[in-house]
Amino acid sequence: MRLQGKVTIITGGGGGIGRATAVRFAQEGARLLIADLNEEESITTVNLVKEIGGTAEFIRTDVTKAEEVEKMVDETIRIFGKLDILFNNAGTGSGEKKIPDINLEDWQRVIDVNLTGVFLGLKYALPKMQSGGAIINTSSIAGIKGQKLLGPYTASKSSVIALTKAASTEFGRKNIRVNAIAPGVIETNMVSDWKKTDKWPILSTANALKRIGKPEEVANAVLFLVSDEASFITGETLIIDGGTLNL
Repeated sequence: MRLQGKVTIITGGGGGIGRATAVRFAQEGARLLIADLNEEESITTVNLVKEIGGTAEFIRTDVTKAEEVEKMVDETIRIFGKLDILFNNAGTGSGEKKIPDINLEDWQRVIDVNLTGVFLGLKYALPKMQSGGAIINTSSIAGIKGQKLLGPYTASKSSVIALTKAASTEFGRKNIRVNAIAPGVIETNMVSDWKKTDKWPILSTANALKRIGKPEEVANAVLFLVSDEASFITGETLIIDGGTLNL
């Protein structure tokens, strides 16, 4: 088992990529703290982990609030005695608008969840990783190529990549690796609205593999990055997009 005994926090663990990663990590022996705003969906994740013989607990966490993120980290250490891995995965989307039409409240909401939430996870987790560790931050291919009509989302996800690089250089000597993932279109709740538009036939096949990705496929990539198999990889962003950016 590649993560035997490793204590892991997964934010946004109530569904999608977070849930798939929780189950995958549990299969590899990790002990999990699921952090999310949605208690019902998170308890489902916890139960799925327990059904396969894993260990998981839930704590309701708003990643935009410093006191809640600090409590998340402290509770993890209180329950499990240490922290080895953080998956900063909680995120939100933004509606399609041209930049002049975006109101400040919508801009701030996306930045707060997607960027400040990652910052707070790093802020409170890094000092507690006494024996080294691994952190994965969720960006997006929109943070690499830029995406029209998604200004707040693109800005937040691009900044996650830069923050990842900064953290990796600051904490590499403490044997803490910090990497990011950049998924393309993945089968999660975030694409539900897209499926209702006439753009979906194009969006769902706009990559080399001509299909959207599965949360489990992203989970496998995250597993690799936090495992010892990736022990000399830090400050990088792994693109998981079925070849979208190659077209």
